[in-house]
Amino acid sequence: MRNIRLTIEYDGTKYNGWQRLGNTENTIQHKLENVLSLMSGENIEVIGSGRTDAGVHALGQVANFHTRSPMTTREILDYCNHYLPQDIVVKKAAEVEERFHARYNAVSKKYMYRIWNSHIPTAFYRKYSYHVPEPLSIEKMRKGTAYLVGKHDFQAFSSVKSKKKSTEREIYSIEILKERERIDILFHGNGFLHNMVRIMTGTLLEIGLGKRKAEEIPLILEGKIREKAGVTAPAQGLFLYEVYY
Repeated sequence: MRNIRLTIEYDGTKYNGWQRLGNTENTIQHKLENVLSLMSGENIEVIGSGRTDAGVHALGQVANFHTRSPMTTREILDYCNHYLPQDIVVKKAAEVEERFHARYNAVSKKYMYRIWNSHIPTAFYRKYSYHVPEPLSIEKMRKGTAYLVGKHDFQAFSSVKSKKKSTEREIYSIEILKERERIDILFHGNGFLHNMVRIMTGTLLEIGLGKRKAEEIPLILEGKIREKAGVTAPAQGLFLYEVYY
């Protein structure tokens, strides 16, 4: 049995997220499994590095699957890109050791959230950014990131309902890059809770708009109450940027 690792890019606009769901076939995982199963004549199960929600994109999602197919990795890549929808692209295919697991072997992830900060909206980035028409203070937002970096309990910055699992995570870095109207926030950490990046982004945006102070973040972290943090930024600005192994 061979183990094949895929690096995948997708536009999540019209999909119900990554994970295969019982009530719809409109997921990234289902589309991949369908094409790979037809290719190999086997019932293929694709293991992703993690889920992305409805409307969220990926520049570097990683997945793996097991197969007995004799096709080369180049043939697998070409087959996928011929038969997959055009908004899902396999960028790389490589044979890896049997024990490689896209989810369990991942040591950290990087997400990017893109903002279009201009009074005038954009026609071309509208599906891949969040339009904020009011001026943002990058300096204030960067001040806020300093309080989020490190190991913390991020319960207040997630929509996790269960209290059985740990909500402690470590953020290694948060970069804010600005190029004219476009602002990219890059979050690198050992793991992320459900909606964590979008809630951190919403909080930083409120700081950048002067609606709250950066110094509030330690109190929010300590309080562990979701309602004390900022709004959940919309899905279309979020990208799974890279997975590290």
